[in-house]
Amino acid sequence: MSYSLSSFEKLNKSDKDLFIVNVIKGLTIDGVRKANSGHPGGPMSMADMAYIAYSEFIRLNPKNIDCSIRDRVVFSAGHVSMLQYCLLFFANILTLKDLKNFRQLKSNTPGHPEVEKPGIDATTGPLGQGVGMGIGMALAESIKKNNNYTYIFAGDGDIQEPVTLGAATLAGHWKLEKIIMFYDSNEIQIAGNTSRVDSTNYKKIFEAMNWNVIEIDGHNHEEIRSAIKMSHKSAKPNLIIGKTVMAKGSASFENNSQAHGAPFSIEEIKKTKINLNIPNEEFYCPSFAKEYFLNKRKKLNIKNSKIARDNNLNDYSKALLSLSKMLIEENSISTRKAFGKILEKMAETIPTLIGGSADLDESNCTNKFAEKYKDYSPNNHRGRNIAFGVREFPMGAILNGIALYGGFFPFGGTFLTFSDYMRSSIRLAAIQKNQILFEFTHDSIFVGEDGPTHQPIEQLMSLRAIPNLYVFRPANANEAIFSIIESLKLVSSPSAIALSRQNLQNNNIDLKLTRNGVKKGAYIIQDLKKPDFVIFASGSEVEKAIEVNQHLGSKGRIISVPCWELFEKQTKSYKNKILSFDCKKRISIEAGISQGWEKFVGLDGLPIGINSYGFSAPGEEVAKTLKFDRKNILKKIKLYLKK
Repeated sequence: MSYSLSSFEKLNKSDKDLFIVNVIKGLTIDGVRKANSGHPGGPMSMADMAYIAYSEFIRLNPKNIDCSIRDRVVFSAGHVSMLQYCLLFFANILTLKDLKNFRQLKSNTPGHPEVEKPGIDATTGPLGQGVGMGIGMALAESIKKNNNYTYIFAGDGDIQEPVTLGAATLAGHWKLEKIIMFYDSNEIQIAGNTSRVDSTNYKKIFEAMNWNVIEIDGHNHEEIRSAIKMSHKSAKPNLIIGKTVMAKGSASFENNSQAHGAPFSIEEIKKTKINLNIPNEEFYCPSFAKEYFLNKRKKLNIKNSKIARDNNLNDYSKALLSLSKMLIEENSISTRKAFGKILEKMAETIPTLIGGSADLDESNCTNKFAEKYKDYSPNNHRGRNIAFGVREFPMGAILNGIALYGGFFPFGGTFLTFSDYMRSSIRLAAIQKNQILFEFTHDSIFVGEDGPTHQPIEQLMSLRAIPNLYVFRPANANEAIFSIIESLKLVSSPSAIALSRQNLQNNNIDLKLTRNGVKKGAYIIQDLKKPDFVIFASGSEVEKAIEVNQHLGSKGRIISVPCWELFEKQTKSYKNKILSFDCKKRISIEAGISQGWEKFVGLDGLPIGINSYGFSAPGEEVAKTLKFDRKNILKKIKLYLKK
């Protein structure tokens, strides 16, 4: 039947709500059909829970979608994006035109939620990470005390991803009671029933992790309301497990995995709309339906003009000034220990600097920061050190959530080789333009005795391959200072800093030269008007390059390259100067794969690196075995210069 305003008004409240849910389902399947791609099944199973949450509980300000005290909403199951877009349309944040442009170029309704779009709090899609980001937002809220909730919508796939359980363990440990997570348990995934791959009792798992768990019929509106109200009274993070039916209301695809990721046929849409008791009109949404939704939401529309994305520029300016005056006078110090000193200095001037290490406090040199500023805990929300435990990937996801919440400068540390564990979260940080500092220590084979599993080979180049991630590898303590200064300036990009375990010499390089050089990403530290050769190096290998040059009669030009990404932003004339096209013999030295250095040395150059895994032995012995010691490097260069 086709409801009119008069017939709609005769319905009781429950029937009105069911009608709106069916309209949302109709909009969803129309949007997916028009785009000829998308996911109709999940939105139809999750629609009841999301509708009740958005229409009766989630506090927003449609006129100021970034107000700081709003509730945060993360659809970790990002493939159900059309459901969120429909609800944002009902809330007057998106338009019907936006729904019709689903998955189209530069529309407000991309295939998966993107944080730049109206009403979206996190970019999601890689399953599980939305849960971690939501937990990061709730952690930030507990520090800010803004009294807002974080609502997370997750599916079976999210729960299966280990990053979810890793982050959820921390949420339970921290007692983040402002989390309400809906688990759309329809027991269907792309390849079929979840029973093919999973028989876990997640109620018991989450209860064991100190969560408040409520099981409901995910299509029963009274049970959904009751569960949310109970969650508001809880002193723990909350998981609402909604038992649901995949593609609920469809004519032929209920409980069918084929409904997951393909548009319904025209005939199926027609039959489904009959089933849903709505007209077979494209993008059907009568004005009275939207008016009813908006009237329900009136009490939820908050007034606040404060913008959440506060980049603390005054604090950053103080920190930049403080760090620019800093000088580490120790002539021989590892860059990781230098970082520890820099971190302490930063913390004094940036009160919103928070973060920690993945159980490597002393190795990452974050231990003094932790001792001074104490751990965040359920009993100490003012603690600025976050003890993540051995959870690199959850750490990355939580840092993203903290950054998205706004008003913090988050950092996290681990070994460089373990950056692989958290690569997907680093990538999401870059996509979302989150200012986060990723600290990676033990940056080369000179880790030594820990062996090949802990000796990074390909990680530096792997990180450099991520767009909008600035990768710093300082050659000494003072380069480390200026690398951090540059990372503070990058308010729309994450940074990764790779630091040495072994001591490095400051080399008596002029401080002003270092500061200006790091700012440009690459700079000349030893020069001749007509050099016989040029050596490009980063990190600990700058020291090696200087030694090699001395043994070759100081006839070369030495260039330190602490940050490729900053170098790429320089003028063409400066880049040409650094690339040294006036010299045909060009060499690079870096303790990692040599692939990629061709951009500096050219196809006829000599990239000296390590293209195999290491060994368990003292660092210098490993280098000698891999022919990366001074003697072998000199031998390679001499042969190259004779050609």
